[in-house]
Amino acid sequence: MTTRQESRSRHPRHERRGEARLPAAMATLTAVALYVLLPQNLLIAPRYVLPGLELLLLVPLLVVNPRRLTQQTRTSRALSLVLVALIAAGNLLALGLLVHDLVTTGVKDGGALLVAALQVWLTNVIVFGLAYWELDRGGPVARTQSAREDLPLADFRFSQDENHDAIEEVADGSSAKADWVPSLPDYLYVSVTNSTAFSPTDTMPLSVRAKLLMSVQSVTALLTSLLVIARAVSILH
Repeated sequence: MTTRQESRSRHPRHERRGEARLPAAMATLTAVALYVLLPQNLLIAPRYVLPGLELLLLVPLLVVNPRRLTQQTRTSRALSLVLVALIAAGNLLALGLLVHDLVTTGVKDGGALLVAALQVWLTNVIVFGLAYWELDRGGPVARTQSAREDLPLADFRFSQDENHDAIEEVADGSSAKADWVPSLPDYLYVSVTNSTAFSPTDTMPLSVRAKLLMSVQSVTALLTSLLVIARAVSILH
């Protein structure tokens, strides 16, 4: 069956295999590693305390869905949200300490500052992408395993949600015709564009929580890009 034929085939949503676990696990581990590599003055606790706690939360999530995200319990759902919240909190505090050091102390090592700013920015992209992925339409398990009519209201409107009346080769991949739902790369893309444009681009936030999250992300990205990086570049010169 060709890709075009597959997109036209409407299968029961409960027969879907679910998203692969590996991309989300790798994104989480990357965010943890970026935190571990931060300078000591940007850490709020001993270096491995917060990353160790995050890894402890990740382990049971891997046990529940080792290969594909097809099942969840209230406990696993709560653990996944707490994990994202911990990573976000650690990164936001690191950004606050970074800005504090810039304002209250003289910074001489511009290169180290640039590297730290890049680590904070990359973690910001990853963690907000994970947050959007975890929250939108009930999370990754619900999006593939529940009937569309049973899904919670969407937090984001993707272009595929509006493409059903476009030209054939575009419409065949739309939500209405192909039963398309977003996956982690889609949310990471939203996160990247929000961190670079400081505003939504082709994907619009619909719910209050999505708008609040995107606002926080835009402000943190703006601080990192304009204040931290600009100061580091001036030091290098």
